[in-house]
Amino acid sequence: MYKIGEALIGDGSELAHVDLMIGDKDGAVGNAFASGLANLSMGHTPLTTVIRPNLLTKPATLIVPKVTVGNMEDAGKIFGPAQTAVGRAVADAVEEGYIPKDKVEDLVIVASIFIDPAAEDYRKIYQYNYGATKLAIRRAMEDYPSIDKVLAEKDRGTHPIMGFKVQKLWSPPYLQVALDLDNLESMEKIISAIPDKERVLLEAGTPLVKKFGVGVVGKIRKLRPDAFIIADLKTLDVGRVEIKMAADETADAVAISGLGTIESIEKAIHETQKQGIYSILDMMNVENFVEKLNQLKDDLKPDIVLLHRNVDLETYKSEKGEDTGEMTEWGNIKEIKKVIDGGLVAVAGGITPDKVDEAITKGADIIIAGRYIIGSRDVRRSTEDFLAHFPQDPDSMRLVLDDDESI
Repeated sequence: MYKIGEALIGDGSELAHVDLMIGDKDGAVGNAFASGLANLSMGHTPLTTVIRPNLLTKPATLIVPKVTVGNMEDAGKIFGPAQTAVGRAVADAVEEGYIPKDKVEDLVIVASIFIDPAAEDYRKIYQYNYGATKLAIRRAMEDYPSIDKVLAEKDRGTHPIMGFKVQKLWSPPYLQVALDLDNLESMEKIISAIPDKERVLLEAGTPLVKKFGVGVVGKIRKLRPDAFIIADLKTLDVGRVEIKMAADETADAVAISGLGTIESIEKAIHETQKQGIYSILDMMNVENFVEKLNQLKDDLKPDIVLLHRNVDLETYKSEKGEDTGEMTEWGNIKEIKKVIDGGLVAVAGGITPDKVDEAITKGADIIIAGRYIIGSRDVRRSTEDFLAHFPQDPDSMRLVLDDDESI
């Protein structure tokens, strides 16, 4: 057997984070146990856990301090409340049935324990490490988390120590505000008025980028640290260089022009994949965008396709007697989605709030608004006019301490 568990419990300096392995004595975990006990490391001396002095817990458990133990005060926290907490948590895990009682002589545990040097409250050190160890054991034995849980949480989770949230487009629809401006003061004023919501994406418009350089993305990031920011570069050539520049300024997505050659588009999309950001293929003035998308390699399709208003297309098809049931003024959104399997579609072109419902119903994931918002005297009110047609932010009703495990 080879099981892995993890748990974080508590707050402040006494916070406890436990990583552990449970496995057979004669397997990989047993080897790690023996190696750890025999090979001492300065400041990270492993120690076996005890219920009390002279009473080893079962299964035998080795504590490995994650933080360097620099003095006797730090050592006291490990050898006192933390060691006792881990030992009793292991014993209680056996008593409560997480670890089979008839297997305790066959198994060993290696637990990495975090103790902040600033921790002072021994009671909290004990309580948090006890809870984290027992929870980590339970999770290990139950193979928590499932892959479905990981995939459901990967784009919405927030790490408390990181201090900011990296937004992913996991729950459309979204409103993208195009900051097509040439003045930084106006940009700052507009951003301060736009509601700070997960549904709202901010676009560094082409005029901003052309006048102030791609560094304007970094300026927007300072104003809205958690926002999803798009750099509308309309990249045609040397996309790999431009996209790296945008990524260095913390852009979450970059717009690539669909007018570029297939080779240029693929190189640009490849660079977004390398940088870990979204690719947007802007189909402005591209006559047959479905055909262009089909020419791209399957692993180099864009994450988002941007369609612009084209009323003439629907009229043309209708005059030819073709079925226009799935058509919109932006084209056949559902057809595009089949080509980019799993990708998103954004729509733009003079969109006003009364067009939102139609666009979303026809399959649009991102509604791009520009002049209606940035040209308004009341930017907040104009943005709210759009947001009234959107669902609440995806996690607006989620509890901060929402349960991870199902009951």
